[in-house]
This record gives sequence, C-alpha cells and structure tokens, in this order.
Amino acid sequence: MAKRKKLNPADYIVPININNMNGRMLRMPSQKSKANEILVIYGMHASIERMFGFAEELNKYGTVTIPDLPGFGGMDPLYKIGEKATLDNLADYLTSFVKLRYKKKRVTIIAMSYGFLVVTRMLQKYPEISKKIELLVSLVGFVHYEDFHIKRSTLTLIKMVSKFGSYKLPAFILKTLVFRGPQIKFTYRIIAKNHRKLYDADEVELEKRINFETELWKINDVRTRARVANDMFKVDLCKTRVNLPVTHVAIANDHFFDNGIVEQHMNIIYSNVTVITADMKGHAPTVVADAATAAAYLPKELRKLLSRKK
Repeated sequence: MAKRKKLNPADYIVPININNMNGRMLRMPSQKSKANEILVIYGMHASIERMFGFAEELNKYGTVTIPDLPGFGGMDPLYKIGEKATLDNLADYLTSFVKLRYKKKRVTIIAMSYGFLVVTRMLQKYPEISKKIELLVSLVGFVHYEDFHIKRSTLTLIKMVSKFGSYKLPAFILKTLVFRGPQIKFTYRIIAKNHRKLYDADEVELEKRINFETELWKINDVRTRARVANDMFKVDLCKTRVNLPVTHVAIANDHFFDNGIVEQHMNIIYSNVTVITADMKGHAPTVVADAATAAAYLPKELRKLLSRKK
C-alpha cells in the first residue's frame, strides 16, 4: 500500500474576519467534482491543528472546512466586540458563518462535543438553516447538563473555578499567573501517569502531547473557556424541537457522558436519532497527528452515510 503523503496544516489555513473578529479557517478542497461540503465544528479544548487528522480523513468524502469559533483556536473572543461568550451568541456567530460560506449550497455538519451544543442551538434559533443540512453528525456531542457523569466533588470544583474565571479580572489573573507554559507543563508531568491522554506515552510521545496540550490552554481565551465550562453544566436544550435527524457517534465507556441519557435527550430534540458506537479509549483523541489516528472515530456505518450523500 502506498504511503500517505504527509500534509502541512498551514497549507490549508486562511485568515477570516467576521463581525470584526479575526480568526482562521481550514479549507481542504476535494479532488472530486460535485463534492460534498463538510463543515466540522470542534469542541472547547481543540484547535484546527488538533482536528487536522479529521480533515484529512473526511477529505475522502468531500471538501472540508473547519473554522475557529470566537475565543477558540486563537480567534478573538466575543468580549472584544462587547458581547458575552454565551451559547446563544456563539450560535449566532456560527449562523453568520454558515450563511456566508454556504449561501446556495447544502452542507454536512459534523460537530464534536461542545461544538454539537453550538450547532444544536443554531438550528433551534434559526430553523431555516435546517434546509441547508445534508447530513448532521454528532461526534460525542451532548445537549443537556444531565448527560455528564462526573463525580459530584469534581463537578463542584469545576463550577467554582469556571464561575470565578468567567469574570474579566479573575480571567486576567488566571491567564497571566496560572495558564502559562511552564506551569501547565509542570502540572501535566505530575499527573501524566494517571491522565487518560498521557499515561500510555513513551518519553518522546509524552513531551509531544504535553506541548500540544499546553498550546491549547494558551491559545484558547481563558474567559471564554470559563464561561463555556460554567454554562454547559447548566444547559438544557430539550425545550425546542429541531426538524432534522441526527447521527450520533458515541464512545464506548465514555468517561464524560452517560450514553443512554445522551440518546434520550437527543430524541427529545431531533426527529430521529441513529446511534453508532465507536470502541475507543476516551472521549476525544490526544494529538491527532494524522488521518490514521482520526480514522477510528469515523466508524464504517458513518462512512457509508458520507459516501452516499451527494
């Protein structure tokens, strides 16, 4: 089998400016004519670079676009334009992006984790967007705070810290004193043996993963991240229906979510829910360095759907 050519993310990333906020967008054109348009929305602890392996793998099925959201991946936060990083405001931004990029086109949307929350809220607020959707896919997504199964003590700590960090001055303090490279790396090295993303790495791979995780903590806006973390443990999107089916990829033994509860809540919102279970070790990959790493998160049942959508 021919070895896959290693691609450089920088060759596919371009700057974008929407609503006076600067960010980036990956655009990987398909080699096929009349290709599917595939829009990928990543979660709260990610970046375009982290999702590049997904872009490579999904490129088999169409043209792939991965944008930053405000406050994520190094993009300017909503606070820059005087708005709060609420779910509704992030959904408004995503709506602007979809309308600008896919004016007369239909699109497949694949959203991971928190990204699916933003997509769901967009479809609830702007139901006309549903007409543009060719296929909607949740990769370990959620829609309700009860979808999480986390220790009460851990949950309480997260809520306290995220509430503190959602204010301007505390966020500045956290950014300048806590979320700095040396401090983050030191913390990761201490917990590496018990961390799901780090425990199985040798010394070289461990250093690589820690450096990547450190960069994610540095580039994602602290105040946005804190507000999002605080809100998602209170969110309930089950009050508004969406007239679309969804394909939900769940991870067997997901350490964040109760898959049965997630499915129940999605069924309240969406017209139909098809669940595909991927047998992976964790909620999300560590460093997605290549398409082979991402491939396992795209089960064959999902690939069949992507192949037949035109």
